[in-house]
Amino acid sequence: MIKLQSILVPVDFSDCSDGAMKYGYALAEAFGATLHLVNVVQDPYAMPWATEGFAAPIGDLLADWEGQAKRRLSAMVPREALAPTVVSTQVGSPSREIVAYAGQHRIDLIVLGTHGRGPIGHMLLGSVAERVVRTAPCPVLTVRHPQREFVADVSTEAMVDACAVGAAG
Repeated sequence: MIKLQSILVPVDFSDCSDGAMKYGYALAEAFGATLHLVNVVQDPYAMPWATEGFAAPIGDLLADWEGQAKRRLSAMVPREALAPTVVSTQVGSPSREIVAYAGQHRIDLIVLGTHGRGPIGHMLLGSVAERVVRTAPCPVLTVRHPQREFVADVSTEAMVDACAVGAAG
């Protein structure tokens, strides 16, 4: 029997992560799990060009980026969501922070949107999804955009009716 108590959806505010979030909510609601939405703010000092690009301290700017990301994440939580949702921002390398968060919060499943770049894009830009799949402490479901739809958009009333029928039976 599959038992999911916590599901992580890393969000980069792209169409790919929107699709992953849709799957994450569907799974969280089906299993009665908590959904964790996490955005990783790239630490500019970790980038190779950062020493020349940022001469002044950017602590306030980084805190502002984190605050903006948290507000955007909070705004993305659907009002009709039946799954409890945790919203968090992290600073650092996306793949490392996603894997670390999954380990620290005992995540059972990561649902991750992937851009599906070709071999040249992958070679030049790398793949957060690939690194997460290789190093995650739990299973990872990758959702490619546009994805094959198996999550149907259902009205809130229909979802509530279905839950009431299930609870009564």
